[in-house]
Amino acid sequence: MLVAGFPADAFGTNCYVVATAPGEQCVVVDPGIGVLDRLDAVLAEHRLHPAAVLLTHGHLDHTFSVAPVCGARGIAAYVHPEDRELLADPSKALSMDLTALFGGRLPYAEPDDVAELTDGATLSLAGLEITVDHAPGHTGGSVLFRMPGAGSPWEADEICLSGDVLFAGSIGRTDLPGGSMPRMLSSLREKVLPLADDTVVLPGHGPATTIGRERASNPYLVEVAGSARPAAPTRGL
Repeated sequence: MLVAGFPADAFGTNCYVVATAPGEQCVVVDPGIGVLDRLDAVLAEHRLHPAAVLLTHGHLDHTFSVAPVCGARGIAAYVHPEDRELLADPSKALSMDLTALFGGRLPYAEPDDVAELTDGATLSLAGLEITVDHAPGHTGGSVLFRMPGAGSPWEADEICLSGDVLFAGSIGRTDLPGGSMPRMLSSLREKVLPLADDTVVLPGHGPATTIGRERASNPYLVEVAGSARPAAPTRGL
């Protein structure tokens, strides 16, 4: 199994490429701002051929390059229906300050082919079996992507691409349009905590971690287990 990740030029958003082996088809996860050259280099290095783009949610820092990545190869982008409208108008999920950061106009195009994700579905793409878990809170359509990790660099039973649901030591912010702390805590309780401790978590920002490490030390997971509420999260767009 081949997993390659690198941070985007803006917001440090992790873009991932996952394949069964070099020279095979692959999926691209969360192609953000300024990733095209680096992504092309990773694909060329490992002789990979994208079969689809998977989006953990609809925020611009995770979706900015989805149209050119898909358009150049004639492939579909997969997103949960609750975030579907953000592919057409990402400003709907931005605060006024973030909209101003982009000058009030977003140089953005929606991909031609969009497929919607369903909670609990298993996608068969590029030789991979990918389970979709709807985990709202950061956005209404946030999802986790889980797949067997045998043969991966971590030799884990399972890998979870968590987007901005779960980070090492924190979670995604819930104060932007579409965010909800009650929904986030429910997602942590129902979708994250049941995962095995040795599950490797590849988040949308920051370093990899494991469910066991986060279960023991992440204040938000500790809260779900019954302790006091930690400070509000601030990571993510």
